[in-house]
Amino acid sequence: MPNAREIQRRIRSVSNMGQITRAMEMVAAVKMRRAQQRVTTSRPYSEQLRQIMSDLATQQPDPEQLGQFPLLQKRPIRNVELIVVSPDRGLTGALNTNILRRASRFVLNEAKAPVRVIPVGKKARDYFVRTKQDVIAEFIGIGDDVTLDAVRPIADIAIDDFATGKVDAVYVVYSRFVNTLVQRPEAVQILPVDPPEAHEGYSDYIFEPSPEDVLNALLPRYVEVQLYQAILEGLASEYSARMVSMRSASDNAKEIVQDLTLSRNKARQAQITAEVSEIAAGANAMAG
Repeated sequence: MPNAREIQRRIRSVSNMGQITRAMEMVAAVKMRRAQQRVTTSRPYSEQLRQIMSDLATQQPDPEQLGQFPLLQKRPIRNVELIVVSPDRGLTGALNTNILRRASRFVLNEAKAPVRVIPVGKKARDYFVRTKQDVIAEFIGIGDDVTLDAVRPIADIAIDDFATGKVDAVYVVYSRFVNTLVQRPEAVQILPVDPPEAHEGYSDYIFEPSPEDVLNALLPRYVEVQLYQAILEGLASEYSARMVSMRSASDNAKEIVQDLTLSRNKARQAQITAEVSEIAAGANAMAG
């Protein structure tokens, strides 16, 4: 059994670790609130863009005319491109594992065609390089203050590969932020663009120069916004998971300190009892 001094050293070490995890929890909480705010404020814009896309699609007199737009063309799936959005760092509990497991399930079971991978985040990059997947590009270190300009190169690769026929479909796997405790990995098709059905309250907008020209110019922006929203959702999920993970680590550190403190007190009591017994034995021997 370790003595009281050894236990005290362990208590000090665990307490220091608990202070670190507590500080990391507070940092993650601040970043989480900022990321949540960006997600909740961007969702209405993304939804409004979907509604405009629906309005433009319904203004085509012949549904077959939608096939004239390169990003709307549906063809047999021979090659697939997968964009995987993950954090650059760990300490997020099961978040990274869930994202990579969802991406792997898509590659192995759902794609049903050769898959080219574009990792967005160091964890995804490391995983797909380690598993020897066809990684054609990588984007790491995008940061917390992600902008559309940072997302545009990713969208450009996907749009160019689809438009030139290198791939016949593009999907993105990311972690959708539900709430602080729930982050749900999802696989969403972004190319070919599937125009949403006309929503209730359809508005007969007047488009200039024409609905066709506006739709053709809007399609690449729509893909960019889809990716931008996925990355924002991923950031909110990352900091929520990290905050919860660090809080759990801090709570565990407190419990360990309590257990070690009890063990230290027992060790001290045993040491005191042994010393008292020795003193009593010595006194008895002198008296005898």
